[in-house]
Amino acid sequence: MQERDFLLAIHLTKGLGRTKEARVIEAIQTGRMKRHYPWSKAALGFVLYGGHISAKDWALFENYDKAIQEVEHSLDVQVAREPFITYFDAAYPEMLRQSYQPPLILFYRGDLRSLQLPLVSVVGTRTATHYGLKALRKLLPEVIENGVGIVSGLAKGIDVMAHQITISAGGVPIGVVAAGLNRSYPYVNHLIQQEVSQQGLLLSEYPADTLAHRGHFPERNRIIAGLSSVTLVVEAKHKSGSLITANLALQNNREVMAVPGSIFSLESVGCNELIEAGSLPACSASAIMRAVKLIN
Repeated sequence: MQERDFLLAIHLTKGLGRTKEARVIEAIQTGRMKRHYPWSKAALGFVLYGGHISAKDWALFENYDKAIQEVEHSLDVQVAREPFITYFDAAYPEMLRQSYQPPLILFYRGDLRSLQLPLVSVVGTRTATHYGLKALRKLLPEVIENGVGIVSGLAKGIDVMAHQITISAGGVPIGVVAAGLNRSYPYVNHLIQQEVSQQGLLLSEYPADTLAHRGHFPERNRIIAGLSSVTLVVEAKHKSGSLITANLALQNNREVMAVPGSIFSLESVGCNELIEAGSLPACSASAIMRAVKLIN
């Protein structure tokens, strides 16, 4: 079994989770475990638990056996699989590799060269106003023309608007979704999701037919924040999910920018709070390009 097939099996092991995946990455990186695969259950237990395995952990090892068998079977019968990259592949984006809990596996559709571009993540409210759309139309086209890829989560509102503008401008959209790549959430986005995969790149941590789940959204947000050097917040309510993404970007020592809005608009409260806390105001395309370090 090749390393990438083994890592896929690890990722498909039910109950293993991101924290334990990080232990697998660390064990391989540091050379604590030989790069000979698949690992025995004893070897995996040593990596995950230091050898101290409780009775409740045995179900995970049964799932691990099933995942190894599933991957080996797919290799034997040459089943077509969703393309994927692993943490250790050359195509894996370095910015993401340096972020908090980088994903072990990313399934994708589209052009992986998109990940080599300077990237800006755009996030914001699902209930975007005309002001948010006008702000995107003012800020993004020049940034896109200068070769910046636009990352977003393909949610309703600001996310979709950002990708529609990117596609219309002939730019490179990168969508990170909270379901498998055969699914669209919300379903109304299935056409733009397809366009993103054709003109840019569509990414997911989840196997192709996985349905969206509320727990997937914060996991997706860490990838959005991790991929980019700059996260741009365009309209966000107080305590919105967009602010979670902004905080994740700050934890990764990335730049956060916010579009200032009216003090009377509930949709701009979160953006104004970010600026009050020290985030850069995004009032022009040149300000964004300076943050991406495309201009001085």
